[in-house]
Amino acid sequence: MLYPLKLQAAFKDYIWGGTRLRDEFNKQTTINPVAESWELSCHHDGKSTIENGPFAGKTLIEYIETEGKQVIGTKAQDKTDFPILIKFIDAKQNLSVQVHPDDTYALLNEGESGKTEMWYVMDAQPDSKLIYGFNKKISHQEFEKRITDNTLLEVCNQVPIKKGDVFFIEAGTLHAIGAGALIAEIQQSSNSTYRVYDYGRLGKDGKPRQLHIEKALAVTKLEPPTRKPEPVAKVNYFTDYDLTILAQCDLFNVSHFNLHGNCNLEAKKDSFHSILVLNGEMALTYKANSFTVKKGESIFIPADMGEYILNGTGEFILTTL
Repeated sequence: MLYPLKLQAAFKDYIWGGTRLRDEFNKQTTINPVAESWELSCHHDGKSTIENGPFAGKTLIEYIETEGKQVIGTKAQDKTDFPILIKFIDAKQNLSVQVHPDDTYALLNEGESGKTEMWYVMDAQPDSKLIYGFNKKISHQEFEKRITDNTLLEVCNQVPIKKGDVFFIEAGTLHAIGAGALIAEIQQSSNSTYRVYDYGRLGKDGKPRQLHIEKALAVTKLEPPTRKPEPVAKVNYFTDYDLTILAQCDLFNVSHFNLHGNCNLEAKKDSFHSILVLNGEMALTYKANSFTVKKGESIFIPADMGEYILNGTGEFILTTL
């Protein structure tokens, strides 16, 4: 049954989160803080739920299991699990300095895929920064020593950020989102994170949060990142929208649309479409049916659903395989 699925997110109350997702994006949850909303997720740690149509109340993974893997697309037919996880992140405080494993290490040690991700900076305070790799090449011995003696930040590459910045975080890249950043993240469907520095904070149990030093030493690239923090392509201007390609890789393709009119899109057999609305309001029309999508909402378009139209004013991110 092919129709656009409006999704309800799963929420996370990590200690560094704020309230912007509830206050500005109308997220309906009682948890506090609201650090993350998992907008498109089939991961067992937080599953998206369908709000509309015949599958309302079912999880996205239940829909896929009922309708078959063809609703994901031919590019994912060899995948055991749903390949993508998309989330909003509200960093009121600094996130821990961390690293994610690649597929080989994660499958062997965590029983799931690795985690390469992409960040789109939706908003940032004037002094907000990200940690993006190292500022110089270091040895394993120095990395371990700096973790244990709390001097790791001295060798981290700290980058000032602003709205519209794009970062591609390959597995193995040391990283952290800084306080005051609001991020849209597109990643592999994985929750494997190895923490190496946490600013001396205590968890909800009153104890320091666990570090994962041995695993981080095994997977971290100990040199400055090779990718520049910028979109893949410049802005392409069309009559009714401006289009920027944010990421293109074998894991996902991500584009940003600034819409001021009509945008005709088509979900073909090769991949589903994910629409993540960052700002504004627009009508989504499929055949004779139409409904409104607003800031903060997430829509799953099944593969091979065909043509659909977005009409209105606002920003959205389109993710495909």
